[in-house]
Amino acid sequence: MEARAILAATGIFAHDPPSMREWADFTLEQDDGGAVTLSLSGPLRVASIGDLDVRIDEAVGEVSAIDISKVQEIDTTGAWLVANLSDELDAGITGASDQAARLIRAVGKVRSSEEEFAQPPGLIERTAAELGEIIVKFGKGTVEAIGFIGALLIALGGTIRHPSRLRTKALVHQMQLVGINSLLIIGLMSFLVGIVIAQQGALQLKEFGAEALTVNLTGRLAFRELGILMTAIMVAGRSGSSFAAQIGTMKLTEEVDAMRTIGVSPMEALVIPRVLATMFMMVVLGFYASLVAIVGGAFISTIQLGIPFMNFLERIQEVVPTYDMWVGLTKAPVFGLIIAIAGCFHGMQVKSNSEEVGLRTTQAVVTAIFAVIVLDAFFAVFFTEVGWG
Repeated sequence: MEARAILAATGIFAHDPPSMREWADFTLEQDDGGAVTLSLSGPLRVASIGDLDVRIDEAVGEVSAIDISKVQEIDTTGAWLVANLSDELDAGITGASDQAARLIRAVGKVRSSEEEFAQPPGLIERTAAELGEIIVKFGKGTVEAIGFIGALLIALGGTIRHPSRLRTKALVHQMQLVGINSLLIIGLMSFLVGIVIAQQGALQLKEFGAEALTVNLTGRLAFRELGILMTAIMVAGRSGSSFAAQIGTMKLTEEVDAMRTIGVSPMEALVIPRVLATMFMMVVLGFYASLVAIVGGAFISTIQLGIPFMNFLERIQEVVPTYDMWVGLTKAPVFGLIIAIAGCFHGMQVKSNSEEVGLRTTQAVVTAIFAVIVLDAFFAVFFTEVGWG
């Protein structure tokens, strides 16, 4: 008893132990007219209800009323039990004190709202709601993207007017990260792509006895399309995601806000070096990838078609127009601009938690790759119309 008194004094026991607790109970009373009343007694509290609901379900049939005048104490659990019994037995509640009536009314409102919420919307309503959310998010994203591009143009204008504000060290560092550090993976990818183009092209052209045109196919595809496009996809996955993750993490740790506080523009310090570095290095990487793809095509052609390696390269100079190279090099900085803007924009949109960094990083890569492919299709049509097809 002494230990129990100490525990009760410290609040460890919220209620009496089961052996000393008064339990809630019920009785069934029938009047002269045959109407049955369910009479509840004892404290209707979470610690004393026990299996009262189970015992009532087993013993009670039809009742006309639920009498709670003998209930000594009641909490929300007890009120919930009484409301449930009233609904299930379709019986009115009598003898409720002011406190019990207030609790039962409050519980009834919660129950009705839950029942309304629990009803799933129909297919049409659900589809319309999801479509509306997509449209609203797209509209907000478009407005935010336009604002970001506007801020970038203002920062670029300020940098052009005051060249000393350009952070050359950050620019060179980003050029190394975007370009120099990715030479190996882009070179390997381009070499393998060149092998695939030449090998698959030779198989198809062999049916027409035109294996020699494998040189034309490999050279033109490498310079016009695949060299630049595959490089852009690799840079988007490698550098675009890195931009979003780095800037997003800086947003979470409030480094971006600290820059603004001390008068440093995040656009000038973080975004412009990444944008300029990506645009410039995309030109270098695109040209490099095209050359490596041609080397891969020459390698497989030497093995499979018997075309000497040097003859393949010499033939490239004869059959590939110069404007094919300029088509690829024209697209490269535009792709680089799109990739850098997508990465930096989504990084700047991180607001709440680390999970959003991952989501924004994924969105940056998907947005960049989608935009690059759409622009590549546009460029293909445009250059065909101007006679560079």
